[in-house]
Amino acid sequence: MGERLAVVSGGGTGIGAAVVRGLVIDGYDVIIVGRRGEVLRETAERISWESGRSSAVQAVVADLTDPAQVAGVVAAVGERTVDAVVNNAGGYLGGDTDTLVDVAAWWRANLDANVLTAVLLTEALLPALRRPGGRVVLVGSIAAQRGGAGPYSAAKAALHGWAYDLAARLGNEQITVNVVSPGYVADTEFFGDRMTPEGHAARVAATLVGRAGEPDDIAAAVRYLVGPSAGYVTGQVLGVNGGSVLGR
Repeated sequence: MGERLAVVSGGGTGIGAAVVRGLVIDGYDVIIVGRRGEVLRETAERISWESGRSSAVQAVVADLTDPAQVAGVVAAVGERTVDAVVNNAGGYLGGDTDTLVDVAAWWRANLDANVLTAVLLTEALLPALRRPGGRVVLVGSIAAQRGGAGPYSAAKAALHGWAYDLAARLGNEQITVNVVSPGYVADTEFFGDRMTPEGHAARVAATLVGRAGEPDDIAAAVRYLVGPSAGYVTGQVLGVNGGSVLGR
C-alpha cells in the first residue's frame, strides 16, 4: 500500500487513465471512479500489474451526478487520508434543440456531467483531504476560453469560478485548487466518431507547436499540480494546448 492516496474521476480511458498511470508511478494508490465498470476494472488491473503493486488502483463504479452513489467513493476511501482529488469526469453531450424543453435538458445534462460531478465528489471528500497539503485539480477545456461548444463551453467555464471560490475557501488550510485546461488531445474518446481528418488537421494547424496533444501531456500537468513543488500554486488555470489559446 502506498503512503499517498489519490481519487480520479473518469479514470478509465484517455486523459484519466494517463493521470492514473502517472500518479501510480509517483507512488500513489489511486481510486478510479466512473460509470463503466468493465472499463474501469480493466484499467485498474492493467496499471496495477504494470506497477508491480497488485492493489495500486481500485475501481469504484458510480454515477457522480447521484449523491447516493458518491457515498460509495467515500466508503472506498474509508479511514485513509486523501492527498489529491482529480476531477476528470465529463465530456460533451449532444442534445436536441427543437423546443425549450429540449434545450433545458441538453444544458442540464452538460452541467451535471461536467460541473456537478466535480462538486459532489470534491465536497464528499473534503473531510478526508490532507491538511495541510491536499490538492484538488479540475480538468477543464480550451472550450471554456474560446467557446464553440454551447453548454459544454459554459460548463467548463463554470469550473473556473468554482475553483477560485474553493481555493479561497481552503487556502488557509494549505489545500490548493487548480484547473488544467487541455486543448486538442487526439487519443481520447471525446470526439467519438465525430472527428474527421480535416478536423484533426485544422486543430493541429491551430497550435503553435504543430501537433495534437497526448494524454500524457495533460497528465504531466496534473502530476505537477498535485506534487510538492506546486504548494504555492492555487486558484490558477493552466492551459495545456500547444499555444492554440495564449495565456489568459
